[in-house]
This record gives sequence, structure tokens and C-alpha cells, in this order.
Amino acid sequence: MLWIWNALIVLATVIGMEITAALAHRYIMHGWGWGWHLSHHEPHKGWFELNDLYAVLFAGLAILLIYLGSVGIWPLQWIGAGMTVYGLLYFMVHDGLVHQRWPFRYIPRRGYFRRLYMAHRMHHAVRGKEGCVSFGFLYAPPLSKLQATLRERHGAKAGAATDRQDEEHDAPAGK
Repeated sequence: MLWIWNALIVLATVIGMEITAALAHRYIMHGWGWGWHLSHHEPHKGWFELNDLYAVLFAGLAILLIYLGSVGIWPLQWIGAGMTVYGLLYFMVHDGLVHQRWPFRYIPRRGYFRRLYMAHRMHHAVRGKEGCVSFGFLYAPPLSKLQATLRERHGAKAGAATDRQDEEHDAPAGK
């Protein structure tokens, strides 16, 4: 019966990490932590960017929690395991799918992955740390809502840019 509790703790932690990550992205990374995160919003060469230190920080915390749980503080290892699962999902979706930091390319054409992909592109459509939309990594609001928010904050120019991104995304390969 204990395994059910452990599995629920892992699942709850993954959900909690999405909330924590979205809040950290909005208020820390686009706030006082912009110094690291700025590298993620600028063109760069190579595999790593200063922003990757956030992943290292969260991984270190997960390792600490797993260690503390393994020496007797029961729920901590499962919280650390949930953070690790979230980190893996983040790596696959954000770094791999959205930012194409893998050696192969896949651009989703429909469904959940397309919405994540396009929402994050809209997040990067704004220069600087102010006025961005969609701060989550595994959840994205409906695209129409994000486009309306961008239009409201930045005028028709931003709305047209996101519409163009949507059209470019939907264009057949080779165009």
C-alpha cells in the first residue's frame, strides 16, 4: 500500500513543479533572475546557455531530497523523484521539442504538442523580460487567448507577428 502513496507523491510533485516552474519563470527568471535567463531569450551558439544553471539548481535540490529521503525522511525521496520526472519532461518538451536542442527536428502540426510549441514561440515573440505570455513549460493556455493578450499589450504589430508565426508553422514543408 505504501507504493500507492509514493506514486501519488511523485505525481503531485510533477504537478506542483509545473506550478512552481511557471511562477519561478514569471517572477524570478523574468524578474531579479533575468541575468541568467536573458541568455535564453538571445541567439546563442553551442549546447549550453547561462539559463541552464536553473536546471542545475533544481537538479541539485532533487538530488538532495532523494538523499535525505534515502537516509530516513520518508516522503523526501519521492518528492525528489517527482522533481526528477518533471526535469526529464522539461528536457524532452522544452529543450527538445520547443527549442530543437536535439540533433533531430520535429515540429508538431496539431494537438497538445503544437499548442505547447506555439505558446512558447509566442513567449519569445516579445523582446526583453516585460510583456511576455505563457510561462508554463508543460501547460499552455489556448493560443487564441495568448494572441489576444499579446495584441492587448503590444498592439496589432505583435498580433500580426504571432499570426505570421502560426501561418509559417502551418505551411507545408519546403515553403
